[in-house]
Amino acid sequence: MRFVSIVLGALLLATGCSKAPEDSQAVDNTAAIKPLTSHEQSMNVSRDYHSFANVDEVLVTHINLDITANFDTQQLSGTAVLDLKRIAADADTLVLDTRDLVINSVSANDTALSFSLASADPELGSALSISLPSEVNQITVDYTTSPEASGVQWLTPLQTAGKRHPFLFTQAQAVHARSFIPLQDSPKVRVTYQATIRTPKELLAVMSASNQADTERDGVYEFNMPQPIPSYLIALAIGDLSFKPMGERTGVYAEPELIEAAAKEFEDTESMLIATENKYGPYSWERYDLLILPPSFPFGGMENPRLSFITPTVIAGDKSLVSLIAHELAHSWSGNTVTNATWRDLWLNEGFTTYLTYRIMEMIYGTDRYNMEAVLGYQDLLADIASLPADDQIMAIDLRGRNPDDVFSNIPYEKGALFLREIEQKVGRDNFDAFLLAYFEAFAFKSITTDEFVAYLDQTLLSDYPDVLSKERIKEWIFSPGIPAGAPVPGSDAFSKIDTARSGFLSAVLSPEDIATDAWTVHEWLYFLNNLPEQLTDEQLVKLDTAFDLTNSPNNEIAHSWLMIAVANEYKPAYGRLHEYLVSIGRNKLVKPLYRELSKTVEGKAFAKRAFEQAKPGYHPLTIKANEGYVQ
Repeated sequence: MRFVSIVLGALLLATGCSKAPEDSQAVDNTAAIKPLTSHEQSMNVSRDYHSFANVDEVLVTHINLDITANFDTQQLSGTAVLDLKRIAADADTLVLDTRDLVINSVSANDTALSFSLASADPELGSALSISLPSEVNQITVDYTTSPEASGVQWLTPLQTAGKRHPFLFTQAQAVHARSFIPLQDSPKVRVTYQATIRTPKELLAVMSASNQADTERDGVYEFNMPQPIPSYLIALAIGDLSFKPMGERTGVYAEPELIEAAAKEFEDTESMLIATENKYGPYSWERYDLLILPPSFPFGGMENPRLSFITPTVIAGDKSLVSLIAHELAHSWSGNTVTNATWRDLWLNEGFTTYLTYRIMEMIYGTDRYNMEAVLGYQDLLADIASLPADDQIMAIDLRGRNPDDVFSNIPYEKGALFLREIEQKVGRDNFDAFLLAYFEAFAFKSITTDEFVAYLDQTLLSDYPDVLSKERIKEWIFSPGIPAGAPVPGSDAFSKIDTARSGFLSAVLSPEDIATDAWTVHEWLYFLNNLPEQLTDEQLVKLDTAFDLTNSPNNEIAHSWLMIAVANEYKPAYGRLHEYLVSIGRNKLVKPLYRELSKTVEGKAFAKRAFEQAKPGYHPLTIKANEGYVQ
């Protein structure tokens, strides 16, 4: 969320964020390191508490799928052939993760195997236990998904850009792969996979695997993923898709109505890929393509290897939101190649990736943009710290007994990136880049825990730079809430001019028409809007809207910030756009804060409920789950 309250604005002023020079030092805004409770001490940090799989006894190493997509019944059906590796020689049971799957049969060598499906856990689904004879190292599961599968969204033609054909896409992160494949659904388990996908002949299937853009549309598509990946990166989409190359190794898939705009918007992707390779080592995945999904996609992007899934809300026409592409590309090193072993360790994915995103943006678009985006990210982090309970401000968060989706906040992303930025500043950028290059090589195609990372840091940077780094400081960052005292504070000279303009407007020294905004980037607009006081007068709102037509902004991020202000101030002229915005976009980052703000008043909650009920048929299950509480 990039809406900053009066309290947060005061916090920013206290830390000098708005006007401080580059990377000035923050004041202490966090509690001291707290001792571990007995509950925390008892945690098995290598255990995935969100999977039923018995990975210490039997490991799935390869999956071969043969699946038919039935758009009439909204179900996937077929077989999953699982190759097994016995970890315990006497293992006689294989336990898989499932959610709402109908298991038709389980067999090995054409012989039926006995199995049982446990009662469902509301967050984790059901354990599928399969009797495993001693000679069996491969099994076949015949199954059918539920029409309400949490990881699959089926769209009608009217919910697509072209309005002619249906669309399907999957979203497996964090624990939703089990809703469309019976498997060991844990990021610590890496598998290779092959797939045959059967579709209506007029549609094209694509996956997070090898895609052939010029393949014949015959209703049968075959895929291969030779690199071992965690289950949350298995992805499928089916629709009326076109392809346009953007470079030697990059291209974009989208509905025909969006293909040209998408290719133009993201034409710098190949340059990003080359720059990242030059800095952090070879790209390991052959191609890097994008898939532009319908607006109901619940996230900005998903880093599915070889084929990132992207929201259309970032097609702004001016490349102002392409940091999302840099972020998903960066995951090809941090996340897809080196992966968090459990969801407690998500910051190892997202903190490193957010840090790399800033670096990629600097390499492609320059230091000014890098600085502005870093400031906005820092403000997002402060907003979350102001609103989250202390335990949820810890990077290595304790998620036992919780939905793993609860881990997603700015803590693993922006706090993780700020932690790495501090290390970079203390050891020097060149030295830190060398560390990252070695780190990506040391753990390539492995899943690691926070504790394994700290041990690696102890053997490398902490050993090489004992005068500037300490293990106590590292642990404070990772295991304590808030931001440690003396942490870097990103700054931007460009934003100081925005502060002056905003102050002039608020003091009535400047009218909006007197503010020179013609050359403003989206980052400057967001900084201007997000740091306005929470309460504005009707006169101020009208003046801003009249001068800048903010209610009708075509940029979804600017529109979001303005609509947050409109809701907080009950600015009714923007409510028509607000309704349109909520029913046409399914991206949680954009709609959830609006539903949350609307729910604070009786009238606002009634408005939100009307919008939600209209939008619900087109929302992804994750978006529905994230927001339905605000309208009940």
